Amino acid sequence: MMTDYDSPWKEAQDVYFEQFMAMFFPAAHAEIDWSRGYESLDKELQQIVREGELGRRLVDKLVKVWLNDGLEQWLLVHTEVQTFEEAEFARRMYVYNYRLFDRYNREVVSLVVLGDDSPDWRPDRFGYSRWGFQAGIRFPVVKLLDYASRSDELERSPNLFAIVVLAHLKTLDTRRDPGQRRAWKVRLIKGLYDRGLGADEVRRLFRVIDWMMDLPETLEATYWREIKQYEEERHMPYITTPERIGRAEGLSEGLSQGLSRGLSQGLRKGIEVALKLRFGDQGEPLLNELQSIEDRQTLEEILNAIPVAANPDDLRKIWTN
Repeated sequence: MMTDYDSPWKEAQDVYFEQFMAMFFPAAHAEIDWSRGYESLDKELQQIVREGELGRRLVDKLVKVWLNDGLEQWLLVHTEVQTFEEAEFARRMYVYNYRLFDRYNREVVSLVVLGDDSPDWRPDRFGYSRWGFQAGIRFPVVKLLDYASRSDELERSPNLFAIVVLAHLKTLDTRRDPGQRRAWKVRLIKGLYDRGLGADEVRRLFRVIDWMMDLPETLEATYWREIKQYEEERHMPYITTPERIGRAEGLSEGLSQGLSRGLSQGLRKGIEVALKLRFGDQGEPLLNELQSIEDRQTLEEILNAIPVAANPDDLRKIWTN
């Protein structure tokens, strides 16, 4: 099973950034004035990544936050969730940091979460020195494997980001045991209802878990039947969403056309189905605009946003901003 960790982690940070900070970097969380909100600058970060020819990383995040020290002061928080070992990782963090500082002339605090499966890989600095000169960076690091023995604590935690961590750890732990992964996936999804969360919250977390904990087709079918039955028993049809139906339609369309061009076409088909289910005729004006979008990441983002969008104009902001 080839698990996509990057996309669900990116969505989780987009939706639950404050909880992310509270869980992994509580000292920083305590000094941020959350009442003023925060501003995502991810597109600006991706521009810097492209300029530096350092490759694309879906789980980099750049956020403008205000401090609660009484001063009109803001700074930038650059976070990265790294899900595999990379020899040049620490150097890349250094390059990102100084490029961001140079562009904004503001403090840039870089924070790292390591989600790989190597207990001993813990890069936390980069630097060099010669003839009395020194340059470098040190950054706080959280290792997700350190939470591996705390499953019960994560399952009970009031911080919703703990669910994301537990899903990640169980995905790692069950790489060679799809049956066990299915069992944990069902357990985590049912746990969303047991927490008494509202429908939108359940859908958001369901998407992250469902995306991260991929299953073989045979197990996927039995898993989905069990979840639908559980929903019916609880009278809470929260996650039988247009997005899931649209994704299934899009995958079928994409496979029928071949992988080279079928994936983007399949995503458009999935978006079309999901739009009709979510907004009816109001979603039709978007369909012509979508034909000009070739970027698969943007199409995925649109499909994922449909269940929680208040209206079609909310979706249009994804490709017009």
